[in-house]
Amino acid sequence: MSSSRPLYRAQELAFRTQYAELKERTRAAGKLLVGTPGMLTKRSGTGYDYWYRVYYPVPKIQAEELVGSVADESAYRTMLERIEFSSWVTKQVANLRQLQFQVADKNVASVLVELYNREIFKAGLVVVGTLAYMSWLNERGAISVAVRTQDIDLARRQRLKLGAPVSFLSSVQATHLPFTSIPGMPSHGPSTSVKLPGREGLRVDVLAPGPMLGATIQLPELEWYAQTVPHYDYLLEDSRQAAILAGGHCIPVVLPNIDRMIWHKLYSSTKRTHEPEKAEKDLIQAATLAAIIVEKDGAILSDSFREAPRALREAAVVRMSRIHALLAQHPEARDAFGALS
Repeated sequence: MSSSRPLYRAQELAFRTQYAELKERTRAAGKLLVGTPGMLTKRSGTGYDYWYRVYYPVPKIQAEELVGSVADESAYRTMLERIEFSSWVTKQVANLRQLQFQVADKNVASVLVELYNREIFKAGLVVVGTLAYMSWLNERGAISVAVRTQDIDLARRQRLKLGAPVSFLSSVQATHLPFTSIPGMPSHGPSTSVKLPGREGLRVDVLAPGPMLGATIQLPELEWYAQTVPHYDYLLEDSRQAAILAGGHCIPVVLPNIDRMIWHKLYSSTKRTHEPEKAEKDLIQAATLAAIIVEKDGAILSDSFREAPRALREAAVVRMSRIHALLAQHPEARDAFGALS
């Protein structure tokens, strides 16, 4: 079946500029405030007055952060500026959501902010999966069907460059969200995932390259384990700086190269034999990213196709007729795929 409408449409230049400014200012801001921007409140005790930041790390849960004594004008001024910047970011993200930029929910924001503040992305952790796809839509100024995900997929190609081990479980539990570890497989092996309660609760998976799908490897620098995925060494090579919009935050992250995502998602779509809906999602995301880079960036698919592992190239050939149907409204990208086979 051919697609009756385009897979995406372009954002206006002014909106892309707005997103780029938000991303640039956030990256220069240093550590991000957790939760809502909050407000400064003075409290008295033991004969001294102190400033606290009162905020909500997650909905319905209030928390306080000591700023300093009333006499410490520098600490007060610094926190006030951080709160004002966080409030500006929240408004910008809300505006971009109205303009049909992809924005994940508050729980996703809570996890990503904690990992960012601990410099785990800087150390080499990469956001993959649907969140990476959402981010690439924003990065390339493309409007597509709104995406929703209850998963955060994180991946590590090689040992993260951390000065000292950072506990992954403690990091996600610092969000004030009730994450619990999920027993691994088979036979309740080491956990590679955490999840919030409920059938639709947010799940965070940690992945790594490996020749066999679903094997478990240890990540000593995170005091955690990861589940292996074939050809993730290829996917994670040459990863790029980007950002994810979530809740009221813009979080700097690292994403897989967009070209490599296309070929790996096509490969994944051929392996989900018992998950047809997920296979179709991977296929549509691959076709959408391909249409974007061909039409907006003038990219040539042939070079990245030749550099992909043989299994990924074979998967693209297997999916060629379905790709052509999805790209019915994108003749330039359809012809680019046609030239590969």
